Amino acid sequence: MRLLRLLLSVCVLTCAASTPVTAQVPDLKTGGSIPTLAPLVRQVTPAVVNISVHGRVREDNPLYRDPIFREFFDAPRQIEKEVNATGSGVIVDALRGYVLTNNHVVEGTATVQVTTKDGRQFSAKVVGRDPPTDVAVLQIQNPVGLKALTFGDSDALEVGDFVLAIGNPFGLGQTVTSGLVSALGRTGLGKQGYEDFIQTDAAINPGNSGGALVSLRGELIGINSAIISPAGGNVGIGFAIPANMAQKVMAQIIATGRVERGRIGVSLRDLSQSENQDRRPGAVIAEVAADSPAQRAGLQKGDVVTNVDDRPIRTAAQLRNEIGLARIGQNVKLTVRRDNAPLSVVVQVARPPEQSNASVATGRRLH
Repeated sequence: MRLLRLLLSVCVLTCAASTPVTAQVPDLKTGGSIPTLAPLVRQVTPAVVNISVHGRVREDNPLYRDPIFREFFDAPRQIEKEVNATGSGVIVDALRGYVLTNNHVVEGTATVQVTTKDGRQFSAKVVGRDPPTDVAVLQIQNPVGLKALTFGDSDALEVGDFVLAIGNPFGLGQTVTSGLVSALGRTGLGKQGYEDFIQTDAAINPGNSGGALVSLRGELIGINSAIISPAGGNVGIGFAIPANMAQKVMAQIIATGRVERGRIGVSLRDLSQSENQDRRPGAVIAEVAADSPAQRAGLQKGDVVTNVDDRPIRTAAQLRNEIGLARIGQNVKLTVRRDNAPLSVVVQVARPPEQSNASVATGRRLH
């Protein structure tokens, strides 16, 4: 019995003296011993706004699918539907009044109203939308006394980083939730054409769309966009558009009102397990189009692209996004592995040609 007590005492002392292995939320409250994120929340929430939209959209008429209705009742192919919805947005330029949100929040809208945390209401116009990335840019009319969030580097995120999700779920008003970065580079969700989502377990619900995903530095690192939800509510699997991607889209929209995607003339695929036994990330060039910028730069089938302008590449989808969001005429530096040797190649991004019937038939996409 004495031996058992001695062993228990040693265990308690050892456990108390050991360094904890689990991540701890930092104490952000000065002068106290209770961990709290309240100072950070006070700092960032004034930059997150509620968005109310009103307009009309055209959608497929369900009756048109019935051949009897089509023949005897002259059912129209599409019908107009009135839209009244709410969402979220993030002020990223206080002086000029620019707000980032999701395309699906403002698509088909005629009027947009923005409400700040302190209850002030502003009219806003849609500067431009980019459905493939689900990003839209608004501009508040007569912006006064606004506060903006600064962009963080979403490429520097790691799984396990703490994050806050801020938005307007179910139209309730501004709400803050917390969680972790659960995964990076999520693709294949079938939501949009250009995917490189940050996955988080911070609670995201309908109405959070267009809201902010914020780091503990108080920086914007994502725009909340989608959830996986069998029942329509949060189950701990939410997705945000990386801030770096949203920032590139925003820059083009502000400059020209739209996003013009470039290409270098390659088709891409991920590394297979047999090709990646040393666990070095990258994307494989599966095909090089004739007389393309890639061919003229010397890229070859089988090259593994590991970096774009010194930014690491994990997947083919990420490389596709990098090329697609580069400006037409821009030179990009690709670092590739060829026969296990590094090689640096500079390629000029070109305007995509008209898609041919052959490319549609084969299903291949050149980037």
